[in-house]
Amino acid sequence: MNDNMKISAAYRLRDLSVAIVDDHALVLEGFKSLLNKHGVNDVVTFSKAAELMDILPAHGFDIYIVDIGMPDVNGFVLIDAIRERYADARIIVNTIHEEIWLIRRMLDRGVNAILYKTTDFSRVIEAIVTVLNGERYFCPEYRKTLKRLDIGNDIPSLREIEVLRDIARGYTSKEIASHLFVSENTVESHRKSLFSKLKARNIADLVMKAVAMGYIMPSDYTDE
Repeated sequence: MNDNMKISAAYRLRDLSVAIVDDHALVLEGFKSLLNKHGVNDVVTFSKAAELMDILPAHGFDIYIVDIGMPDVNGFVLIDAIRERYADARIIVNTIHEEIWLIRRMLDRGVNAILYKTTDFSRVIEAIVTVLNGERYFCPEYRKTLKRLDIGNDIPSLREIEVLRDIARGYTSKEIASHLFVSENTVESHRKSLFSKLKARNIADLVMKAVAMGYIMPSDYTDE
């Protein structure tokens, strides 16, 4: 963070209201202490996602710091609930997850910043100031993940991943079309795209590569 950003932050942070959602008390206290130290006094912590969801209709925040691995409510459900109530909400995801399919879900939901829990706590201030300036923030470790996974135009879309799961379950194109309320031609288009993106020779190869790359999990198409 350069000097101008630091000066700007000193004035802007003190007027912020921040909600932090995490099921680990040490994480909550660590973030709250850091924010208080930087002049943010309106910090509310939640050890359960449902607690925040309960007050959303009556109370919004300037910044939401969310763990997507909450035990009571799926973190993406929480993000959707925040967005539904406050479309312009600034959401920072704080996570341990590096799975490619989860990364795609975060990006597709337009989260404003992504921090790994292995990242230095102090980077949350840099992330907050960045999103307040209308930009997205990704911690250095996250950018390394993107580079390592080589995420680009070849990553399946969310719709393609839905088709991929149904293919792995053994559904026909007609069955998938009925399940997803699309035409068979659309399913066939997604199928061809998946084979191209994953460079698969057949369905078995497609499913095997999809699991290896983290797009789907065995539990997505088995009873285990």
